Amino acid sequence: MAIRLEKGQRINLEKNNGSKLTDFCVGCNWGAIVTSGGFLGMGKKTQDVDLDLSCVMVDANGNLVDHIYSPLYKHEFLARYGMPPGKVDSNDRALHHSGDDLHGDTEGDDGLDNEIITVDLNRVSPNVQQIFFFLNNCGKEDFSQIPYASIRMYEGTPTHVKEVFASYDVAAEPLYRGTTALIMGKLYRRGGEWKFSAIGDAYPDPNLCETIGRIVNNYAK
Repeated sequence: MAIRLEKGQRINLEKNNGSKLTDFCVGCNWGAIVTSGGFLGMGKKTQDVDLDLSCVMVDANGNLVDHIYSPLYKHEFLARYGMPPGKVDSNDRALHHSGDDLHGDTEGDDGLDNEIITVDLNRVSPNVQQIFFFLNNCGKEDFSQIPYASIRMYEGTPTHVKEVFASYDVAAEPLYRGTTALIMGKLYRRGGEWKFSAIGDAYPDPNLCETIGRIVNNYAK
């Protein structure tokens, strides 16, 4: 049975059979906003929702050493914050992003995540001590307005969910009303093993660079 993550919860990456979870996906699922429109409310209007699932990696001193976020961010914008261009693979090839979804599900929940980061903990570089996963909304909506926005960790592939290990329901949390950025949680090394901590803190950050700065300054030390 999947763990329903709660803010501040810490979990061991251990499966039901006692083996360690080292190969898995972190995925985010959400829907476009559909409203009625036209004459007498007939018909519907679909508004795209662009959420971005990203991650950053830090060393033992809390310094940023690697990142994964959308390559679609303009270089000029990132440079204003001293951030490098976006990319879909970590330097050690241990993490890979499926690509930027600019729309959300437009025909209802298809059961698959819109953006996925695959993780192979056995390949993570030794200098990486923490991996933070976070979510940003590139539009004007807050999380409470986005249909079934959720994040989960699962065994499988981007197109096939074998077994859900843990899930985090973003849209259902009333405290996320008015917020556009969520620091979901972090993987961290402890005693030679990887563990996971659900952070669950949300902020009205206007862009992912603000969120990355927040992570490095307030969470990574």
